[in-house]
Amino acid sequence: MDEPVLLTGAGGRVGQAILDGIGGEYDWRLLDREPLPRAKVPDGVTDADLHVADITDERSIAEAMADVNAVVHLAGDPRKTAPWDSVLRNNIDGTQVVMRAAVDAGVDRFVFASSNHAVGGYETDDRTPELYRTDDDYRLDGTELPRPGNLYGVSKATGEALGRLYHDAHEMSVVCVRIGNLTKDHPPREYERGQAMWLSHRDCAHLFDRCLQAEYGYEIVYGISNNDRRYYSIERAREALGYDPADNSADYTFEGEPKDGADGGSGPIDDTAAEPNFPSDPDTPTDGA
Repeated sequence: MDEPVLLTGAGGRVGQAILDGIGGEYDWRLLDREPLPRAKVPDGVTDADLHVADITDERSIAEAMADVNAVVHLAGDPRKTAPWDSVLRNNIDGTQVVMRAAVDAGVDRFVFASSNHAVGGYETDDRTPELYRTDDDYRLDGTELPRPGNLYGVSKATGEALGRLYHDAHEMSVVCVRIGNLTKDHPPREYERGQAMWLSHRDCAHLFDRCLQAEYGYEIVYGISNNDRRYYSIERAREALGYDPADNSADYTFEGEPKDGADGGSGPIDDTAAEPNFPSDPDTPTDGA
């Protein structure tokens, strides 16, 4: 892909995992609400391709979108406890602005960072904690209706619906990735749910690479590693995108220590830090995009 790829929310955890893994593979145009320190910018990305803008600013987004071939849209309020006024502005209105600008610019494909929280309501009291264990065969595969577990999840489900609209109305290829629990070095420690939906950094970069390379119309896929313990199916990601994850939370102890030399595909990213544009979420560990 020779034309630029616009990455919104480039300074966040998911954006940095992507850039750490495939930063040298694409001609990136990076956008964030705050200036990115050079340590977060891949070699070869010039100042001209660094955009500082709010995603609700239509003019700035249109400028950043010029001559772009693909968009990876990560920007928004990532807090699962985010209040309605924030998810409405940053996650719903902002996503609408970015998708509309992509259509107007003739962008071929749009990769939307959805979240496990778009379907968090399926984790009912009668299903958990067995749902998170290897002997339970319940699976979500992306064909089920959204069932948000919080207002953040509502905003991600809305983004998926916007993607469906713009694919159907304008034939833009759209893939929505319901991201699990992204951590570096190891799965979340002593956290069954997090280990069932673990996404390693290298699998994250590989998955988004496939989103930029594969041919598809409209897809909803789950963004997790090849975990033995999981209640999200990754079969559609394999079939539609060619996703081939390398990591598995079963290669680690419950305390997060590697078995048999597992390395988790980590990179030099501090995933414990708050997103640069929003205050820290008191809920830990962080799970979702």
